Amino acid sequence: MLSRTADHLFWMSRYTERAENTARMLNVSYETSLLPQSAAMAQEGWKGLLSISELIPAYTARHGEITPAGVLEFMVRDDGNPSSIVSCLRAARENARAVRGALTTEVWETQNQTWLELCRLLKGDGFERDPGQFFEWVKYRSHLSRGVVLGTMLQDEAFHFLRLGTFLERADNTARLLDVKFHAVQSDFHGTAREAGNGARRATPEADFYHWSAILRSVSAFEVYRKVYRDVITPERVADLLMLRRDMPRSLHASLHEVADNLAVVSNGQSAETQRKAGRLLADLRYGRIDEILATGLHAYLTQFLDRVNELGAGISRDFLVPSPH
Repeated sequence: MLSRTADHLFWMSRYTERAENTARMLNVSYETSLLPQSAAMAQEGWKGLLSISELIPAYTARHGEITPAGVLEFMVRDDGNPSSIVSCLRAARENARAVRGALTTEVWETQNQTWLELCRLLKGDGFERDPGQFFEWVKYRSHLSRGVVLGTMLQDEAFHFLRLGTFLERADNTARLLDVKFHAVQSDFHGTAREAGNGARRATPEADFYHWSAILRSVSAFEVYRKVYRDVITPERVADLLMLRRDMPRSLHASLHEVADNLAVVSNGQSAETQRKAGRLLADLRYGRIDEILATGLHAYLTQFLDRVNELGAGISRDFLVPSPH
């Protein structure tokens, strides 16, 4: 396969997945903002969402003070933000258009229709009237895109580059979400405890439930958690589910398993080192223990994980794709 074609396919799927993950995080932040909480805690929630994508400097340069309306505008409509839903879905459609010959008609029409419907939705007042419904629409279109790829495409190199982009992006986003959200929950707990003394301890279980539930719902894992653990939500089990469980579709383990498998299929004469790095990262997740990870520090582990995922992305670009800024 031509490297330019592989590049377009890889980034088409990455941008589609990124749009979905952005919609998931925005939806949870929006729903959480409707719960009773202090103004400072609500502000931290929106700031954390920007922090996940390392967008605080870009946001403040364009919008100044962090407000719910400002963050929603920046992360949904802003053409100047490469991680906004508009930017991601436009880029996904443009990459698909560039390689229409490598896609089935159904895959191209799904991408094109998603873009056309997005333009129509944002011209009206539907988003402002019901942001939650809009975010569900974005998630649905991403599900539809993946389903059409699985259901109509020949499982050749084009298919595997699409899958590779999807799961590399998913691993990156899940790790960022975990890192920021766990830090935020710990900060909220310690801050509340300092302010309210023993009274904070009585309020913690309910607050914790909403926090951990929000994290689980952001990756469609709330019902999965109940099915697997059948008990109260604890930080250790949330981390275990979203990091080490192979059978959890959006976990780090599941994502890296797919990355390694698809890399093996498209391997070439210069990709051995990239495959080795993917296999080693997968082995760390396959044989890791959550108590050991938490004991040595979740933030340090996830920071290193993100660095290694970025190295994988650079290796894939070097070995297979046209080097280009995305």
